[in-house]
Amino acid sequence: MKRWTAMLAVGVVAAGVLAGCGTSVSTGSQKTNLSNTGTASTKPIKLGFAVSTLNNPFFVAMSNGVQEEAKKLGVQVTILNGNNDPATQLNQVEDLIQQHVNAIILNPTDSQSLSTAVEQANRAHIPVITLDRSVTKGNVACFIASNSVEAGKMAADELIKALGGKGQVVELQGVIGTSAEADREKGFDEEIGKAPGIRVVARQTANFDRSQALNVMQNILQAHPNIQGVFAQNDEMALGALKAIQEAGKHNIKIVGIDGEKEAVNDVHKGLLYADIAQQPVQEGILGVEYAVKLVEGEKVPKQVNSPLHLVEKNTPFTGF
Repeated sequence: MKRWTAMLAVGVVAAGVLAGCGTSVSTGSQKTNLSNTGTASTKPIKLGFAVSTLNNPFFVAMSNGVQEEAKKLGVQVTILNGNNDPATQLNQVEDLIQQHVNAIILNPTDSQSLSTAVEQANRAHIPVITLDRSVTKGNVACFIASNSVEAGKMAADELIKALGGKGQVVELQGVIGTSAEADREKGFDEEIGKAPGIRVVARQTANFDRSQALNVMQNILQAHPNIQGVFAQNDEMALGALKAIQEAGKHNIKIVGIDGEKEAVNDVHKGLLYADIAQQPVQEGILGVEYAVKLVEGEKVPKQVNSPLHLVEKNTPFTGF
């Protein structure tokens, strides 16, 4: 399998960078203003970024990309942390609509629940861009993400190779109801099914969370002590699974994750994880702001942009985010 998915080359030139620039970050009801250089003579573009959580390095990196590009282009952006709660995030998007932001960048906590938020933004004529995950209803102007089906297939290929095509494996699922979880599971199941000697003995959600993955993996090891491979739908769960395996004193269980976190990549290089399917969260955040500005300025943007995937194995020259 090819190690890289197709990447759409993107070159964005701002059609007149505005003088005003500001960024604010909100967790719950508290908001901290980081910068605000707008002047009375200019009316800066105002963007809102509703992120599923900032308790995950992947989304922290994505948020950093959003802030970096907003500063570069001279636009204001309000970042709202949904804390992995759909109701909280729905309220936050409704607040952004009431604030009359020019565009909303959304990384939804739940693909179905946040469809309501997108439909509300549509009625308010505010364009919506989704990052990493999308929604099931509503008009999304642009969806920017890596190909999660392909990522799942790549992870399955790595486990098939690591186990020589036979053995017992488990799958740690992400947040049920998100497009990323469904697509990664779909790709993994399709590809692992091509190896009749491999049997998936357990599938359980750990909600993309390291501590939950630790607990889930501990229980799985008790129920299935002879497993030989683990597919974790993100790196946080891979790292939680690794800790459970180490604490159980087990060896030679091959673990494959998805994301490209620096800690996970380092563990691949050390031989603690077998492989990682790396994404590009910073670039996704940058593209989200670039395309939001284009939409506000009346320019057309592609309906979907595929961010590249990078297969990381031991000694692969990749450092992670």
